[in-house]
Formats: sequence, structure tokens, C-alpha cells
Amino acid sequence: MMSDSQDRLKRAEESGRVIRKVKSFVLRQGRLTNAQETAIKDHWSEYGLEYKNEKFNWSEIFGNDNPIVFEIGFGMGGSLIKMAQAEPNKNFVGMEVHLPGVGACIKDAAELKVPNLKVINHDAVEVLNHCVPDNSLEKLQLFFPDPWHKKRHHKRRIVQPEFAQLIRTKLSLGGVFHMATDWENYAEHMLEVMSNEAGYKNQSETQDYIPRPEFRPLTKFEERGHRLGHGVWDLIFEKIS
Repeated sequence: MMSDSQDRLKRAEESGRVIRKVKSFVLRQGRLTNAQETAIKDHWSEYGLEYKNEKFNWSEIFGNDNPIVFEIGFGMGGSLIKMAQAEPNKNFVGMEVHLPGVGACIKDAAELKVPNLKVINHDAVEVLNHCVPDNSLEKLQLFFPDPWHKKRHHKRRIVQPEFAQLIRTKLSLGGVFHMATDWENYAEHMLEVMSNEAGYKNQSETQDYIPRPEFRPLTKFEERGHRLGHGVWDLIFEKIS
């Protein structure tokens, strides 16, 4: 017999959502609430993008030629929605493998009537490789990815040389790759990888980290970290070639 959570996930799949094996993140299915399930069912056609082995046409998807901001791993979507609301002249695309997070984001976006937002429930590397056109993104955001803090797991971290170059192909000239983490060791890893990659320029005046930009909302998770004395490191690298 299926659990209540499994049953909800099955119904979500039947309504058009296919849960695939994740390669760059840990899949945390969790519990899909009634509200999240309803949001996916009722508003997927408005906010959802299906993974297909073909390139997205951003102009057709959004009905305009505004710049595209792409975020990998938006969690429950709160900060992504805030950024979309703050910059209505940009289009935001969020990728998240956690289905309840996708449902929560769609629910809140629908309630707030956010027009410039789309979400994808699939693996980031596959989406970038097969769906995102080259030179089409103004910005790619990667906030608080899984740090894989054990040394033997560092090779699983998504920020690696091959990934950095994949991102570079998707950014337009002058576009930026913005990362943030609350793990100092991962911040050092990100800085080392990105500093050694051709075609990028660190926007930090000190060639390391930058203060949190005002356009990146302070999340509840981050606020809690600050209260506990945890640091947060932001890095922004610009595509120069």
C-alpha cells in the first residue's frame, strides 16, 4: 500500500509531472501538501516548464525579449518570487528537484499573480545541456547548494570546472554567475574553481568575495545563520569571453 505522500506524488506524476533520477542534487521528495498538489494541478500550465530534449524559446515562453535570470535550486521559492517581483522587466526561471518546493513556489506565485516567473522540476545539468540556448542568460544564480561537506564527497559538489564552462556557454557576454554559500570551505572551493576558469572575471574588488547584494533577498535560513554567528559568502563572476 502506498503512503499518503507516495500517493500524492503519483497523482502529481499523472497530472504531467515526471519525477526523474537527479544527478546534480539530492532528491528530497518530502510530503506534498494538498495546497501544493492543487497548485501544481491548477497552475502548471501557467508557471511550469516541461523538460524536453530541445531548446527553450524564451521569447515565446514569456511573450517578450526581457533578460533571463535562471536560478538552480530555489528551495520553497520565497526569495525567487521576491526577486521576480522586484524586477518586473526581467524574466525569472527557477529549477528545483524538490517537488513540494515547486508546489509551494507555484502556489505563492499564483496567489501573488507574479507574471514573469517559470519553474522546472528536473536535474539542472540536463536542463542546461538540452533546454537552455547558448548565450541566452543574463544571470545564473546558485544559492546555498548542497555543500557535500565531507572531504570524500567534495567531488559531488556541483561547482566544478566542467560545470563552470557549461554555465559560461549559457551566459550572454557580460552575464554573471552568482553563487552563495554558508560553508566557508565550499566558498573557498568555488573561488578556486572559478578563478582558474578561462572566460570569467571576478567582480570582487579584492578578487575573492563580495558583500551580499541588495537584490539577493535575505532568507529566513540566512537570518538564522547570522544569529548563530554563521558566515555567508557571495561570489559573482562575469563572462568576458
